[in-house]
Amino acid sequence: MGQPESREHHESAQPELPPGQRLQRGWPVTHYGPVPKFKPDRWEFRVFGATADGDKHCWNHEEFSALPFATVEADLHCVTKFSMLRAEWGGVLARTIVELAPPAPSVTHVMVWAEYGFSANLRLADFTSDRTVFATHKGGELLTAEHGFPLRLVVPHLYAWKGPKWVRGVEYMTADRRGFWEERGYHNVGDPWREQRYSYQEEPGDGPEL
Repeated sequence: MGQPESREHHESAQPELPPGQRLQRGWPVTHYGPVPKFKPDRWEFRVFGATADGDKHCWNHEEFSALPFATVEADLHCVTKFSMLRAEWGGVLARTIVELAPPAPSVTHVMVWAEYGFSANLRLADFTSDRTVFATHKGGELLTAEHGFPLRLVVPHLYAWKGPKWVRGVEYMTADRRGFWEERGYHNVGDPWREQRYSYQEEPGDGPEL
């Protein structure tokens, strides 16, 4: 698996906005389906699938909130062509989850699961990028429900649909499998700098083997 290109490389070699994107002032609400009601006593974050020890790892909301907190300054590029630049995201780095619940050596991809069965597949290298974060805050404030409270994934170097709102867990996988939007015609990788919006643009190696 190739490592995702760094934001620093893009900043030095390319314009600030990926091709086809426009600068957005403010943060539009975009999602499919209803906003789930948060029930803290029933909320659980799970890591399962091909874990190194074969076990499922779980945190309730209080336990997850006690994990190491980090901030990441990162852009958000929506496939609907707006980009929000240099937002400050606060939460738990994906790398922290990987350290606490390591994947088996054979893991190549993850599926990030959210409320209502929504999902997004990611290459392990994208998931473990040092700027991928399970965000609870933006700009020092708790996320609103419409923007993904209590937890959303932010993967700055990919289109925003790769970071679902209302995340509930991560599945480690030993082979790629398309997520919710990828099954409905969106690109399996989703790199905005390559304008990988739709599945018809995929090249050999971009998607799961048939």
